[in-house]
Amino acid sequence: MAYDFEKLIKQDRNEHKQYKFDGTLLNYLAIVKDNPGIAVLAHQRMQELLIKSGIEIIKTEENPRLKRVYGNDIIKRYSFFVNKFFGIDKSIMKIMRYFHSAAMKGEESRQVLYLVGPVGAGKSSIMEALKQVLEMSPPIYMLKDCPMREEPLHLIPKHLRPQFEELLGVTIEGDLCPICRYRLKHDFNGEFERFPVTTSEFSIRSRKGIGVVPPVDPNNQDTSVLSGSVDISKLDLYPEDDPRVLSLNGAFNVGNRGIVEFIEVFKNDVEYLHTMITATQEKSIPSPGKGAMIYFDGIILAHSNEAEWNKFKSDHTNEAILDRIVKVEVPYCLELDEEVKIYRKVLKNSSFNAHIAPHTIEVASMFAILTRLTPSSKVDPLTKLKIYNGEEIVEKGSTKRMDIVELRDEAPREGMTGISTRFIMKVLDNTLSESEFNCINPIAVIETMVKATKELAIADDEKKRYLGFLQDTIKKEYNKILEKEVTKAFIHGYREQAESLFNNYLDHAEAYVNETKLKDVNTGEELEPDIKFMQSIEEQIGITSTAAQGFRQDVTSYMFSIMRSGGKIEYKSYEPLKEAIEKKLTASVKELSRIITQARVRDKEQDTKYNTMVEAMKDNGYCQHCCNIVLKYAANNLWKD
Repeated sequence: MAYDFEKLIKQDRNEHKQYKFDGTLLNYLAIVKDNPGIAVLAHQRMQELLIKSGIEIIKTEENPRLKRVYGNDIIKRYSFFVNKFFGIDKSIMKIMRYFHSAAMKGEESRQVLYLVGPVGAGKSSIMEALKQVLEMSPPIYMLKDCPMREEPLHLIPKHLRPQFEELLGVTIEGDLCPICRYRLKHDFNGEFERFPVTTSEFSIRSRKGIGVVPPVDPNNQDTSVLSGSVDISKLDLYPEDDPRVLSLNGAFNVGNRGIVEFIEVFKNDVEYLHTMITATQEKSIPSPGKGAMIYFDGIILAHSNEAEWNKFKSDHTNEAILDRIVKVEVPYCLELDEEVKIYRKVLKNSSFNAHIAPHTIEVASMFAILTRLTPSSKVDPLTKLKIYNGEEIVEKGSTKRMDIVELRDEAPREGMTGISTRFIMKVLDNTLSESEFNCINPIAVIETMVKATKELAIADDEKKRYLGFLQDTIKKEYNKILEKEVTKAFIHGYREQAESLFNNYLDHAEAYVNETKLKDVNTGEELEPDIKFMQSIEEQIGITSTAAQGFRQDVTSYMFSIMRSGGKIEYKSYEPLKEAIEKKLTASVKELSRIITQARVRDKEQDTKYNTMVEAMKDNGYCQHCCNIVLKYAANNLWKD
């Protein structure tokens, strides 16, 4: 086993040796001639790294769910982000649009990429991902001992550049920093071809190509954090304007050819951000002391919450900075399925090893999204959640689909407020710590969310709305889910029975609407449509005898429209009919389920059926503990008289 470790270490060391280079500018020119792509600017390097993993272009017309969520928009999913971020495809696409334009040296290459959004939406995580992709990239070539890690082609004098550009197939942009200019003149007598060139990796910890600027005290702001300082200890040895007194270790110096990140950028005074203006528009930064401006090629990233953005934007004196910002909103996720993936990813990357009962994370995610949705006069909050999740929602007694575009248009700021993912993760942790067993379930999570919501420092009307979601909306929805699940566990072949009911209903409804008869498949006998059978299903969702004819017409015309568009017809196709069929199946086992879940003493037959049901629920992801909990809950809450 020790041999395997040694082999792994040596293999990694050999791979790194392949990237290591020590030579002169002449050697480097030969490398560029063979591969001009190594001399790209920072934005292009980042774009190439991000698209290297691949791009999936999704045609929404081929995916009904995504078509319901995005309409006819073209969705690009970048493999680098796919398993890291969920529910913010549009934000990721805007970020990639920025890099694409900046890579082509468009206006975006001279602008700051600024992410704004609520706490816990993923702004910092996106920044970390961009820094990490740089750390994993191959090393870059740089002038040896240069504090700016600058491009070796800067050594080529301006008058020779057109010829070199033609020979190498590259564009040379930028100029030497003061320190390298001094070294070229005094150490190499101006013979730039002899100047040493080496390679360097990107590193967050070593501050190589990645500079981070945290917010600082406005009363004690020091611009040396951004652009370096003058080394006072050397002023006795050299004149004040001598480059040898410069200590170029600011964020813009170390972030040259890579990234400079401003954390909570607008917590700083605007005067502190003037370096950002010149770095973007002029592609240069101030030199400490009395030196000339220094060329800068880097990606400037910034982020903050929306309140700080609004405050900064409202001051007209900040126009110079505002004009140099590409703003990308990173809202909370509003798709239930994607929100669930967020928590599963976080739990997978943590030491959380408890058993999680089915629907636990879904229930928590449901609460998070309901708090983020803007109330609508068109639909209730839960229906809106389902529409945003891409579920097929049809108005009862109608073939009209709910329009997601209309809902989004009436709530343009949706997703910028509500419960954060951190709140939900804390709830899951607290639920586990309060559990006697190493298991959490939806019932316990709802109780913990109620306690945590009551402690939130928010307005009373908002708190009341949140508690309403937990104690009414989500509880009722979970009851429906659990009722179906217990029923499915109890009835063998639930799906088959549902499809059978559906097909029978469809045959009778079609014959009724077309005023024709049905033919018995066994006897060939012609039969009248069974009105009582249809009514037994329709009454499950409150369809009266007077409304029955219209409902049957809606069902048949809706199914016909699905057939014309090449869709698959199944019992879930038409939401109102699906609901009626599931309620019909549930109603048929209520009494038996009540006996089985509540009876203290069961006879042998009942005991066998109960054990079979428990085993079916275990197959569906329950452990013995959470199975007992939910069955007791079902007995006490689902089948009351």
